[in-house]
Amino acid sequence: MHAPSPQPTPTSPPQVFPARGSYPEARRIGELLRKETVGGILLVAMALIAIVWANSPWADAYFALRDVRIGYAPWHLDLSLGTWAADGLLAVFFFLVGLELKREFVAGDLRNIRTAVIPVAAACGGVAVPALLYLSVVGSDSALRGGWAIPTATDIAFAVAVLALIGSHLPSPLRIFLLTLAVVDDLIAIGIIAIFYTDTIEVVPLILALVTITVYGLIAQLSRRFFGLHPTAAWAILLPIGIVAWAFMHASGIHATIAGVLLGFTVPVLHRRADRSTEAGPGLAEQFEHRFRPLSAGFAVPIFAFFSAGVAIGGLEGFASAITDPLAIAIVVARVLGKPIGILLTTWVLSTVARVRLDPALRWIDLAGVGLLAGIGFTVSLLVTELSFAPEDPAHDHAKVAIFVASLLAALLASVVLTARNRRYRKISADDAIDADGDGIPDVYQQDRGEVG
Repeated sequence: MHAPSPQPTPTSPPQVFPARGSYPEARRIGELLRKETVGGILLVAMALIAIVWANSPWADAYFALRDVRIGYAPWHLDLSLGTWAADGLLAVFFFLVGLELKREFVAGDLRNIRTAVIPVAAACGGVAVPALLYLSVVGSDSALRGGWAIPTATDIAFAVAVLALIGSHLPSPLRIFLLTLAVVDDLIAIGIIAIFYTDTIEVVPLILALVTITVYGLIAQLSRRFFGLHPTAAWAILLPIGIVAWAFMHASGIHATIAGVLLGFTVPVLHRRADRSTEAGPGLAEQFEHRFRPLSAGFAVPIFAFFSAGVAIGGLEGFASAITDPLAIAIVVARVLGKPIGILLTTWVLSTVARVRLDPALRWIDLAGVGLLAGIGFTVSLLVTELSFAPEDPAHDHAKVAIFVASLLAALLASVVLTARNRRYRKISADDAIDADGDGIPDVYQQDRGEVG
């Protein structure tokens, strides 16, 4: 570490936001978002198929398929296909969430508190304000207040699919800002589900789940150093242990997807220099991400959306009844207004207090566009709806209709804002790609961070 210069660099990360991050991190996030684009398109497609089928003359077949029960009853695993999708397949999604959180805070740019503080605070504001708006709209109706967490989470796959469809050249700092918002949203959602949506806890299965997760973590951490296992062999050993941990967590009464997050936290993440990315071969975290992200984005999340999104709207009259329900109004207002307001207000207050300035290449309208994108919520919102209201409760279907409408409105508004700025984004992207010295790293990252090779 060299001694700090007496004259601070004007473009250093503590003084400018959104942070550009390091080049390896920007490249990794770009690749991750490209993978999520396909998953987001599949997610939307499967949800639309479910809605059309559930409102067609063959609707009974859809609901009969969703309610088919399979599994071993003595182990509390006699579940409907819809429940298997929510509790089982979605655990794969949450495993990757845990893995991404671990990577970001251990080896990513968010390990630097000065880089992380504004996007993390913005994400917290983007959760708190929608929840407060929701509660203010539903008022004293105790039957509806339990759904306060529905409008809080961001669906990164859906948001990235919107970016792909409108052809937005969103600059790297804004992409990192958006991903950080979504990752922290997911972390908060995990805590909300574990704390507020657990009615009863079975102590013995919970202890067994935690013990199994500990064993999983020990094997994951020591697999190469002490056992001499290549990551390819290690993941094959760890997978059945993870399934056992999931089963115990499911039996404990805590939502089984929490097991996926905890398992993801235990996987070791390698620290890599930009010029030594292949020095030791792929690590266990990279192996898991390579194997499970296509499963999550291409199968688990779309299938969950298919079984969860099917709502019998009941024609125009039924739609009008659903969307005028105070519950639906609360969700739409909280998502479409609360998300961008919470993100922008928190960002502005913190940047003012900390005397941090906005990147000169960007404007506040750009952050507003990202805030609107963050208003797109689907996967976790549908899951929280399942946990908040019984299937026979009209609020259950009305909440899902509101999630569709709110996500569509947020997507349309974000598209208007970001499309209007697309010419500016193209110029920023072109400038950021300049590599005058031909060393493989764009010059802007070397100017900002002093990177070499």
